[in-house]
Amino acid sequence: MRRYGKHTDEDDIRSRPNRKGNRPRTSIRPKHEDAAEGMVLTVDRGRLTCLVDDRVVLAMKARELGRKAAVVGDQVALVGDLSGKKDTLARIVRIAGRTSVLRRTADDDDPYERVVVANADQLAIVTALADPEPRPRLIDRCLVAAFDGGLTPLLVMTKSDLAPPDTLLGLYGALDIPYVVTSREELESGDAVDRVRAHLDGKITAFVGHSGVGKTTLVNALVPEDRRRTTGHVNAVTGRGRHTTTSALALPLSGVGGWVVDTPGLRSFGLAHVDPSRVILAFPDLVPGTEGCPRACSHDEPDCALDKWVEDGHADPARLYSLRRLLAVREATEGD
Repeated sequence: MRRYGKHTDEDDIRSRPNRKGNRPRTSIRPKHEDAAEGMVLTVDRGRLTCLVDDRVVLAMKARELGRKAAVVGDQVALVGDLSGKKDTLARIVRIAGRTSVLRRTADDDDPYERVVVANADQLAIVTALADPEPRPRLIDRCLVAAFDGGLTPLLVMTKSDLAPPDTLLGLYGALDIPYVVTSREELESGDAVDRVRAHLDGKITAFVGHSGVGKTTLVNALVPEDRRRTTGHVNAVTGRGRHTTTSALALPLSGVGGWVVDTPGLRSFGLAHVDPSRVILAFPDLVPGTEGCPRACSHDEPDCALDKWVEDGHADPARLYSLRRLLAVREATEGD
């Protein structure tokens, strides 16, 4: 078998037969060493809006990438027309490795996972304290997805003027999750915005929450120079809001050097893709206690070594309860 060296000519390259009679195909692809680096800001029907240096460039995925898709937050390499002018189109030829991935499925029986955001540092889970009522099981599912994907969670509670945060804080206190409590008046005055911004400095933060909780209102307050769609209302019968965001979009935070990724409102958050063994990594005080667990331990069975670990005083019992609640969330319905 002949091997190709550094100095090849056209006769050395094997080509596939082409019945159409046009230029023969070859398996050798260009390396695009002069490609420019960019970040995906949003995706809409196969067109990707990217930031290249200080220019916003519209691009499409190159054919050689095959089924590999780029999502918001991806670091990509682009070639072609990078001027950013109207009616120009560049090509994405490479997608860099991801440091974190926020994924979800439509439900727990759906094998097809959807990557929502790549390379985010933290996940801001926005929930209203009333109108609509909090859905703890949906919050739990978002927490599991954050722990599984390598994101640090942040709990943002809105509409504290309608209900106190005590019950919700008691439910998640053992997880040591940073949180911010806001009211509508504080959002209008800007006081709440400053408190939220303190958690976003220099980070890429994905915002998630079910419809009507005020997520897009908060994003608009954080990035007033690039407001998203108008906010929706909460249905008085169903207690749920109307989607006002239809696609994920990364927006730069002025002054603090971070990014906010606004995502569409959630109706459900499937976890079919999650490996339960990764969830416990978010509980470093419990991880050493798993050394005595039987093989493939679910950490919620009679022989689990974590019970003895907690009994011996190595960890707070509330932490073990929180872990088991999160591990069991896949078996629970999302309607709560």
